[in-house]
Amino acid sequence: MMEEIAVGLSAEGIQKKVISSGRGELSSFIDGTKVKFHYRTSLCDGTVLDDSRTVECQNKPMELIMGKKFKLPVWERIVTTMREGEIAEFTCDAKHTALYPLVSQSLRNIRAGKDPLEGQRHCCGIAQIHSHHSTGHHDLDQLQANPQPLVFTLELLQILTPGSFQLDTWAMSDEEKLDAVPQIHEQGNALFKQGDLVGAAENYYNAIACLKNLQMKERPGDESWIRLDTMITPLLLNYCQCKLMQCQYYEVLDHCSSILSKYDDNLKAYFKRGKAHAAVWNEKEARADFARVVELDPSLGQSVARELRAMEERIREKQKEEKGRYKNLFGATATSG
Repeated sequence: MMEEIAVGLSAEGIQKKVISSGRGELSSFIDGTKVKFHYRTSLCDGTVLDDSRTVECQNKPMELIMGKKFKLPVWERIVTTMREGEIAEFTCDAKHTALYPLVSQSLRNIRAGKDPLEGQRHCCGIAQIHSHHSTGHHDLDQLQANPQPLVFTLELLQILTPGSFQLDTWAMSDEEKLDAVPQIHEQGNALFKQGDLVGAAENYYNAIACLKNLQMKERPGDESWIRLDTMITPLLLNYCQCKLMQCQYYEVLDHCSSILSKYDDNLKAYFKRGKAHAAVWNEKEARADFARVVELDPSLGQSVARELRAMEERIREKQKEEKGRYKNLFGATATSG
């Protein structure tokens, strides 16, 4: 059986080397089966591009749903030759690896808390490869410009049969994604009320990713695109609130500025951006945003006044600390002199 698999893979330009045998029988991997596996991607000279077991990759295994037309078909192909618990190395010809730079870019975006599709043009994967559009990563740009064989080392952790797990948003159809968004939004709200900011932010992010994926298929400015964008905005503001409370101010600045570039009357975006500016000592920008909040809704004058007083107090404290620090520094210099 294993010899037949090896011969079949070899004919397709894939060489398999079993490092550690798995357990049980080989699964049928019918469509809808979910597989979880750790992966390491290397050049043939041993240079590692990605490794899911590293701290940088958050030691998070990859998950695939069979039959969902994953952008890198070779991963589905090689996984179907493995038993649960097996570790194997697959050397794959360049014809199988041309789209790896885009797949890796998406995975790296996810780890960085960005949109998985950020930096990718609105066209098919092959067209993106030939466009020589930068991925934002030097190693992936080099690989994209010079397609070559890659070595994938996989450890198949778990095989889940259809119906035994909840479908992840990335594996849903367009209709399923649109239907799931309100539920994911509510789950995020519930976690936020419980004080679970990480869980809430993850839910808001997943709902945004669903809508962004659908929006990519629409022409910017069209009615459908605008409708999806109006659904994304409140989710993004909720996400920003979580990040604000986690002191991730620069991410809040980026997202709120993105909202305001399209909707310059969004009061909540001005308020959250004002608080983020105040937190990173951008006094002028904070005052401008808070002034805009009062202009849009004068009833928030007292709330804005509290934020301004808090900012001014922090600035005074900072100035006092800096003055004391310089005094001690110059005092020490005079003594040593």
